[in-house]
Amino acid sequence: MLIGLPVLAPAFRRDLGLSLSDVGLILASVGIGQTLTLLPWGLAADRFHERAVLGVGMISASAALAGAAAVSRLAPLVVLLALAGGLGASVSAASGRAVVAWFAPRERGFAVGIRQTAIPIGGVLAAAVVPALPGVRTALAALAGACFVTALVGVLVLREPPERDLPLTVGLLGPVRDRRVWLISLGSTLILVPQLAVLGFLVLFLHEQRGLSTAAAGAVLAGVNLVGAGFRIGSGRWSDRRGTRIRPLRAIAVAIAITLAAATALLSAPLWLLLPVFVLAGGLAMGWNGLAVAATAEVAGPARTGAALGFQQTALAASSALFPLAFAAAAGWSWRLAFALAVACPLLGRAVLGLLPAEERPLETSTAAGTIASP
Repeated sequence: MLIGLPVLAPAFRRDLGLSLSDVGLILASVGIGQTLTLLPWGLAADRFHERAVLGVGMISASAALAGAAAVSRLAPLVVLLALAGGLGASVSAASGRAVVAWFAPRERGFAVGIRQTAIPIGGVLAAAVVPALPGVRTALAALAGACFVTALVGVLVLREPPERDLPLTVGLLGPVRDRRVWLISLGSTLILVPQLAVLGFLVLFLHEQRGLSTAAAGAVLAGVNLVGAGFRIGSGRWSDRRGTRIRPLRAIAVAIAITLAAATALLSAPLWLLLPVFVLAGGLAMGWNGLAVAATAEVAGPARTGAALGFQQTALAASSALFPLAFAAAAGWSWRLAFALAVACPLLGRAVLGLLPAEERPLETSTAAGTIASP
């Protein structure tokens, strides 16, 4: 759902007559909704079945998206998209908790990486299909339908993990008081910024500043998502082999900054040179999320996984809500300035992750829901 909105940015401006700042508000609206609900959904996933949480949330999100398809004014559109984002956030806590619980630490990074490819795969489909749909209303209705189908599939195929009967005696809000969860959340929030910049604004930049058609710009975004899917799986496997999540995550943060800085320097360069660099930078910017998910779950422990993931994802959602507004404002002055500001954030995120205590000890392998040893 969220991944399909940036592809609609040119259509929002064309069909609804919106400014760049208005489009930034629309892109931020889903993140605003997620910020308010991710932690409650995580608590619900710890207390109830993941399948129930996913089904209720996603079906309700589909209804909100259908309502958004029926309006044409900015204010109700933003409200309904924020509602859809808040309800759809159920999938992050529920599916993340289920995957983490089903796999042992030595294979968890790979498994979470595969799970995380759902976002870039959705981005590829959105980039390929949404620009061809006739207008914003039809596109939002199609996203509502896709959301409903996803809910049905989740309800039908999701099974409860083997640790369902663990007693919830450790305190559901424990992760909120865990310094390690805070550091991972803050670090990953900063590393997320380039992903938001590329996914949210690349299509609009290429269309308005470099003259690409919406379909062609969407194809570039599809390439970003395909590369990102590969990096998500590869980074997860790398972290399993290294026995750590944080060291690979810090290395990827540096790679993101370097490649996005190169793309920023090449904004006015010939497209044959600019586009491959942007695809690489965007792919790397998407390629790390599973590491942060696995690290958060492992420091929290099996009985608190949902709450910890809800907290960490809330931090990411807050960034998703605020950053598009800031980027749109900066891009109003200079696109180069906007992307340059995004370059600095993963370097700051790397520094924050460096404050974590000794996480780099080998991952335990005794149970499917094991955690890394506490410092």
